[in-house]
Amino acid sequence: MLNVLLITADQWRGECLGVAGHPIVKTPNLDALAGEGTAFLNHFANAAPCSPARACLYTGLYQMNNRVVRNGTPLSARFDNVALAARRVGYVPTLFGYTDQSPDPATLPPEDPALTTYEGVLPGFEVRVKLPENEQAWLDWLQSQGLHFPDRDAAHLPIADIGKVSNAPPAYSKEQTQTAFIADEFSRWLSEQQSSWFAHVSLLRPHPPFVVPAPYNTLYAPDKVGAFTGHESIEAEAAIHPLMGFALRYTPQKSFVPGANGLVRDWTDADFRQIKATYFGMISEVDAQLGRIFAAVRARGDWDNTLVIFTSDHAEMLGDHHLLGKGGFYDESQHIPLIVRDPRARAQGRRTTAFTEAVDIYPTLLDAIGAEPAHVADGASLLPFLAEPPAAWRDAAHWEFDFREVASQLTEQAFGLSSTELNMAVLRTAEWKYVHFTAMPPLLFDLKADPHCLRNLAEDPAHLGTRLLVAERLLSWRARHLDQTLALKELTPEGVVSRKTTNF
Repeated sequence: MLNVLLITADQWRGECLGVAGHPIVKTPNLDALAGEGTAFLNHFANAAPCSPARACLYTGLYQMNNRVVRNGTPLSARFDNVALAARRVGYVPTLFGYTDQSPDPATLPPEDPALTTYEGVLPGFEVRVKLPENEQAWLDWLQSQGLHFPDRDAAHLPIADIGKVSNAPPAYSKEQTQTAFIADEFSRWLSEQQSSWFAHVSLLRPHPPFVVPAPYNTLYAPDKVGAFTGHESIEAEAAIHPLMGFALRYTPQKSFVPGANGLVRDWTDADFRQIKATYFGMISEVDAQLGRIFAAVRARGDWDNTLVIFTSDHAEMLGDHHLLGKGGFYDESQHIPLIVRDPRARAQGRRTTAFTEAVDIYPTLLDAIGAEPAHVADGASLLPFLAEPPAAWRDAAHWEFDFREVASQLTEQAFGLSSTELNMAVLRTAEWKYVHFTAMPPLLFDLKADPHCLRNLAEDPAHLGTRLLVAERLLSWRARHLDQTLALKELTPEGVVSRKTTNF
């Protein structure tokens, strides 16, 4: 049986790879992986934040079908996923890190503690290392090395300039990062395996807080990180859409820099440049630890029988449009990396610019390991790209973003809308981006003339025809991808007849 190494990073922008042509970021180990596989350069997350994004990846279903709309939304037990599928063909899929999938309350008693957190484990996984938001396993590991922190917030405080944007490193070293901890645990587990294996290495970085140990904290100079996209003024940025105004009004600095106070919008250009330099350093730190993971697989003699998939759950705004974080309609939040390396593929070093999506991971993995899906996926296997690009493929990327807050009702009160009205869907072709909101004005951008989405054409009389066409395309996309699991079956005198389909 083929070994499987599924690696997810958190908040990694798609262009931040050497193989993607980034002029600054150094990722030699991932570039080498791409040299033995295929790099998908137009790969997009289908939702944000973490739980919704990962639900799409793990189930192969768009948010409109899996209905994981926010962190804390339960994933229905009726859905198949990559771990359950792997078990059906004999693997013991093992998790290192987290999956952030909330359990279905219908499967548990009301007082079960699992119903008090969004950081549940995807059904089907064995857990070797669980690294939820409190990062307790990592903190315990640090304590065994003489570093004691009362909690993860204290661990990530820089040794200087607390509350300020700077390149000050934390107290832990490059050998003591969360990624190094996971790499160590994976290597130890790998040495214990007696047969074919399936590992999901789920890494937190380059997710905030934006702090990284030496030498990565000074690896990139703030004045060399490149320009930011967006309007010059925050007021012009906020005027694009009420959702942008809300994000600029509420996004706090403390979510990104330990000890900081105020709003992200208050940071200066120099602050954003330092954050960007630190973020690039975090990426290089992860790449170095991935090199250790790959070396462990090679040392065991398994490299030539191991499928490797590297991707991210979603991306990071990183100062573009005066924002940090994820969610919304900008590519910066949803364009993510994907590298697939199948040792059975003859072609190596391929790059494709076809639109691929997170929902393609589930069918790709099942195709690779010979597992039959238990529901009809919205995505399609990417394995054909490892030989020759398929003749028929999608010509657009799609994603959804739901900004309800069921518990706090913050967004409901801010917009004066109900929870079911606070969502949007995006159709993004090479030429156009159309954003449809349930109860707010739409957006239309001409990506050829306006690649950074600075001018909304949705109300421009000259573009009403285009708006109608792309809105119809979005409606047709949604209609084609209604849940087909039972709709593609029919009971006949001869028994159950089933059909398979791939609709783009």
